[in-house]
Amino acid sequence: MGCFRAERPLFYYITDRRRLDGRSFALCVRRALAWGVDFIQVREKDLPDRELYALVRKIVAMARGTGCRVLVNGRADIALAAGAGGVHLPSSGLGAADVRGWSPEGFLIGVSVHSLAEVRKASAAGADYILAGHLFSTPSKEGMGPILGLGFLDRACAATSLPVFALGGMKPERLGSVMDAGARGIAGIRLFQDRAEFERLRRMMPSRTAPRLSRSGGAARR
Repeated sequence: MGCFRAERPLFYYITDRRRLDGRSFALCVRRALAWGVDFIQVREKDLPDRELYALVRKIVAMARGTGCRVLVNGRADIALAAGAGGVHLPSSGLGAADVRGWSPEGFLIGVSVHSLAEVRKASAAGADYILAGHLFSTPSKEGMGPILGLGFLDRACAATSLPVFALGGMKPERLGSVMDAGARGIAGIRLFQDRAEFERLRRMMPSRTAPRLSRSGGAARR
């Protein structure tokens, strides 16, 4: 798909409005869009359907004309109704093949993976991309499964032709190492919602047109 073709790292913002007040959350979304984030996953599992639908509609409207694709965590029905560009599925539950059977052409389907078996399953089921993690320690996943590390990311990228996004404890200084492992980009919550982290990312890459980085932080060889 064209949304994965840019010759640079791709950036994937996962929302968590509960960490912010309403005004700060809207500001984070606008700030990420203005900078040039490639994907926003609306991950607000606690919201009732009507409120989730309204929030997705709002973010879709904010993203219009930016090139950013908006996805909804776990709710393909709400994603389609609200005009979002896709859905992101957990590793268990409704599978990519199930959604592919009734979703329109061009509707993105992403899947979370935590093992090589899940990487292969997502690839075979027709997913468009995978989120691999969590790779490093992160407050949002404290006590929720093992830290997988760069070794897993390297093996996951080698096991699939799908774009792989690195997730979990992503910091600006880790961008080079995860790209060297084969990732297509990085995903996170704090990276975009924590002002200090986002400012460090923005200083490293002033815009989304910045060149791909290597482990050393310099431009990667092509």
